[in-house]
Amino acid sequence: MSNGDVVKLSLNGREVRAPIWIQFGHAAESLTVHLGYGRRRAGRIGNGVGFNAYTLRTSNSPWFAGGLQLERTGEKYALASTQHHHMVDREGQKVEEESVNAFQRDLIRVTTLAEFRKNPRFAQDDAEESSKALKLYPGFQSPGYAWGMAIDLNSCIGCGACVTACQAENNLPIVGKAEVIAGREMHWIRVDTYFRGGLDSPETYYEPVLCMHCENAPCELVCPVAATVHSPEGLNEMVYNRCVGTRYCSNNCPYKVRRFNFKLYSDWTTQSLYPLRNPNVTVRSRGVMEKCSYCVQRINAVKIEAEKQDRAVHDGEIVTACQAVCPAEAIVFGDINDAKSRVSKLKAQTRNYSLLTDLNTRPRTTYLARLRNPNPEIEV
Repeated sequence: MSNGDVVKLSLNGREVRAPIWIQFGHAAESLTVHLGYGRRRAGRIGNGVGFNAYTLRTSNSPWFAGGLQLERTGEKYALASTQHHHMVDREGQKVEEESVNAFQRDLIRVTTLAEFRKNPRFAQDDAEESSKALKLYPGFQSPGYAWGMAIDLNSCIGCGACVTACQAENNLPIVGKAEVIAGREMHWIRVDTYFRGGLDSPETYYEPVLCMHCENAPCELVCPVAATVHSPEGLNEMVYNRCVGTRYCSNNCPYKVRRFNFKLYSDWTTQSLYPLRNPNVTVRSRGVMEKCSYCVQRINAVKIEAEKQDRAVHDGEIVTACQAVCPAEAIVFGDINDAKSRVSKLKAQTRNYSLLTDLNTRPRTTYLARLRNPNPEIEV
């Protein structure tokens, strides 16, 4: 069987048809169904979405039941997933397994606590760090504020709250399943999931990926109308009314975090939708590129208030939307020019590393490598 195969589930004389999604590490000889879908009286948008697992549920066994039978139907059902078309391929080499590819390119850096104590700099690559000195032009300077972000992979639980918060804060449109399957989703941040080890008991790792706000941004050089520019504070910004939709910036972005409005996804005419949107963020139109802005509207709001009080912005005063909702506090944002700021202290740790450092993009968004502390007495 493969993802998207439709099967018939039978239990105690009841049956339901549903597509399957194979998940590594799931218990053998078992199946998980999700409740709350397949409703018939939920309105135009909710009717018939998914399948109704309540058909199999009884009061005698509301959560677990034995004796389920699974039967192939020969049918297929398209399931949308974003990670497959965001796979970062190794240059000149195609690797089918995205998890293998992720570890080959050091997208995920993991070690045990014991190994970390032996080599605290395991996440650092001295050869790549020295390559930063090789440049044709002077480095970018931020004499005032220099915004940056650190994401601790030890803390991230892959809940996706950051994705939802970013969508609500920045007026990201809902494009629909067909557009997502076509690779046209509009989320500015995604959470990639990678596995390592055997299929029965793999290690699972999550990695939020958003715009890296590179100091040597490959996207800026190729824009023919200067729609993507660098701010004095290090933000990689989009000027929407300049953008003519060449998509050169998206083609040049190695992190695959830029989005293009292939259609007019946002409804501009229905007045009841006006309160749904954040008035501090532009609603983009068809033919415009967009991406993570580090919640520049929040940055400017705090800066304006600080200027009124004739003071500098305090550390932790600016909180991005993704940072605000993260239940594990895995995302930290702040001024990297302030050595005492929380983000600077995280970036100073030996666990700190950048994605695709070999490209010398010098991203402002960095990651703290994952540490594992397995109990050797527990058999895997």
